[in-house]
Formats: sequence, C-alpha cells, structure tokens
Amino acid sequence: MKYNFTNKVFNSIFKLTSIIFPILMILLSILYFSSPINPISWEPSANPGFINKLSINSDLKEIKQLLNGVGVGGEDIAKGPDGHYFTAYRDGRIIRFDLDGNYKEFANSYGKPLGMEFDANGNLIVADAEKGLLSINSDGSIKVLVDSVNGTKMLFVDDLDIANDGTIWFSDASLLYSYDNSIYSLLENKATGRLLSYSPLTKETVVHLTNLHFANGVTLGPNDSYVLVNETGGAKIKRLWLSGLKQGKTDYLIEGLPGYPDNLSFNGEDIFWVAFAGIRQPAIDALADKPFVRKLIGGLPRSMLAPKNTHGLILGINLSGEVVRNLQDLNSPIDTLTSVNQWGNQLLIGNLNSDFIAILDLK
Repeated sequence: MKYNFTNKVFNSIFKLTSIIFPILMILLSILYFSSPINPISWEPSANPGFINKLSINSDLKEIKQLLNGVGVGGEDIAKGPDGHYFTAYRDGRIIRFDLDGNYKEFANSYGKPLGMEFDANGNLIVADAEKGLLSINSDGSIKVLVDSVNGTKMLFVDDLDIANDGTIWFSDASLLYSYDNSIYSLLENKATGRLLSYSPLTKETVVHLTNLHFANGVTLGPNDSYVLVNETGGAKIKRLWLSGLKQGKTDYLIEGLPGYPDNLSFNGEDIFWVAFAGIRQPAIDALADKPFVRKLIGGLPRSMLAPKNTHGLILGINLSGEVVRNLQDLNSPIDTLTSVNQWGNQLLIGNLNSDFIAILDLK
C-alpha cells in the first residue's frame, strides 16, 4: 500500500514536471529571442551606501513646486540673459517662466529637448535627443547646428555646456539606443557613449571621448581647465583635462557613486551639483556578470523594465571630488531627478517624469 502511494506521488510529480518544464522552456525562449539587447559582463564600481557623508536625511523635503501641470519632464533649466528661466518638456515644448509661476511657450522642437544653456549671443543652445544640437534665437526660431558625426546620425544627444570661447561641449549617450529605448542601453551596459565638441566658428564637430557607460551630464570646470561628463551606467564622473600639464589626459573626479548620475552643473565657484535619476540597487549590480539573465530580462515588456524611484538624491561635490552637500528625501514627489542648477541661494531642480519644477532654498 505504501509502495503504491509513493509510486502515485512520484508519477504525479513526473507528469506535472513534464508539463511545466516545456512551458518554462517556451517562455524562456520567447524572452530570449524577443530581447533586443546583447548584454556583456562588466565590473560595477563600489557602492558606498548611505553612511557617513552620505547618510540618509530629509533635506529635500523643503522643496517648493512650480509650474504644476504645465508639462511632464522639465529635464533641464537654463537662465536667460533677460532673467527669465527656460525648461523643456517631453512633448517638445520649450517654455519661458519666472519664479512666480508665469510662463509662455517659447518654441517647440517637436523632438526630445534635454540639456540647455545660453551662449554669449543670447541663443538658447539645446541638446535634443532626437533632433541634435539646436540653436534657438530670441524669437524662437530653431536652427540645427549638428545632428550627425562623420555621416552617421546621432541617436541620443543628451546634455551640454558652453566654454568661454563659444565651444559647445555635449554628450551622445549611446551609439545603439535612442531616447525612447534608453532603458535597453542601461540594461545592456555596453560602453558606447561619447563626449563631443562643436565649434560655432568652424562648424566642426570633434569626438573627444568614447566608450563611456551612457554619457550624460556635461559641465566645464573652473576657467574651462577641464570638462566633466557623467557615466550614468558606471555611477561615476569622468574628467577630460583641457589645459595645463594634464591637457589631453583623463581621470575621474569621483567614482563609486550611490546612484545613477544624470545631469551635473557647476555653480561657478566651488561646487558641482549632481542630480541622480535613480538609486543603485545591490540586486542590479549583482547582475553585472550575468549577461544571460539580463538578456532574458530584456525580453520583458519595456514598461516593466523602468525602475521605480522615489528616493530623491542630490549631491554637491567640491573641486577635489569630495561630497560636501548631501540632499535627500526618501519619499520624494520628484520622480527621477535629472538636473540641478544653482542661482544665488536657490537650486532649481529638473526631472524626467514629474509635472512640476522644484525649487530648494539653500540653508
């Protein structure tokens, strides 16, 4: 009797396994062959966690919201020569606004305008992920400065800064994926990002750095002695020296950041402000040497791949690469911080998914 019962249990398990295993293999095959990515193994930088200078706090809770409901995704913010501020939304609209909440549409690139700065002639220079590097004059007329390099169209023009001599330094996040497919670039994590410059005088575009892990925020250091570029996928900030004894050499201002840096800016004195689009997760770092698993994950619907982020994080880093300001909010209403710029004693904070601009008074 006992033998018959054991035999029946064994047969049931065998039959169940014979059904589940083929179904599982079919599902895995679907995920694998529908996945558009080809991940590689890579070595993540050390994750410092939130201790010591990075200890959890609630300093970002003091933000004030501005332009609520006007648009989603004011990625970056620039201040014009007339004292007004400018930002751009995911639908292509670029607006001019003041801190009282008054605004009007300035232009529309009908693309994905991201990083922006004003040049010495009062033109708004915009890094549009889809359209390229744009120049917009005071009446809102748009001119494409460059959208291709060596005959190949750029897929993801991201952020920019402008040197004193007028040279525009900008990033091209990926050679493989566009703005709409950026999550695939981060999941695959092949280092195809670039740092480039464009000269308005010669109309020449030069590629200075390649093999960057999702090239993102760009800013120039004091006296244009170096230029920094965020590697979002590597959680670090790379530096290219433009003058002095180190001219032409590269190093890192800081490595092993606790989150994924998006844009960065220089306050003109002593601090580089870094906005973090997300917080690093140990489980994600653990998949760095498991490209097959990441290949399967890439086969899931794209809407399931975007990480959910509520932990707001902004860091101020000094000229020596040390964290000197740490602003956080564990339950931030800002979904995906993308930029932070300082004017006077205020920080204006951009984002990717929220429908407002944030302002923080520095204490």
